[in-house]
Amino acid sequence: MTTCLIDRKELCVERLLNGVGRLSRLINVIAGIAITFIMFLTVLDVILRSFRRPIVGAYELVAFSGAVVIGFAIPLTSWMRGHIYVDFFTAKLSKTAQSIFNVTTRCMGIGLFFLIGWNLIKVGMDLQQSGEVSLTLQLPFYPVAYGVAVSCFIQCLVLLADIVKIFRGDYE
Repeated sequence: MTTCLIDRKELCVERLLNGVGRLSRLINVIAGIAITFIMFLTVLDVILRSFRRPIVGAYELVAFSGAVVIGFAIPLTSWMRGHIYVDFFTAKLSKTAQSIFNVTTRCMGIGLFFLIGWNLIKVGMDLQQSGEVSLTLQLPFYPVAYGVAVSCFIQCLVLLADIVKIFRGDYE
């Protein structure tokens, strides 16, 4: 009976970890599409400017897409531990102290990204209510705020998954 319960918990944990990884990859694909769009738009705008036909609103589109790229790339970068970190201090700590340090920093990160996401939701609601739009193309700002907020909440899940990995002994 207890073996079955342990196996069921492990299965749930594996599903959680796999789900967070898939979700991170999915929004990273959106970030990849956005960066590709930025590259094509910029090249096309430069070419058309030589014919005195610039793309109207190219700057706005690049700015909106840049926010999507940055926000949506964070969770997978964190999931894959592709960010830069300096571990010369923590490498000198014992394994237990390293785990405590990692859990503490992940908890702080969850708090930070939750607050950022929550405030972006509030900003998005204000932008939506006020009807604020970009100057040239009249594009609303609020979808980008909501999108980056969702990305922050996904980052919270990634950090939670890191904590689970630390407790399982899989975090290295």
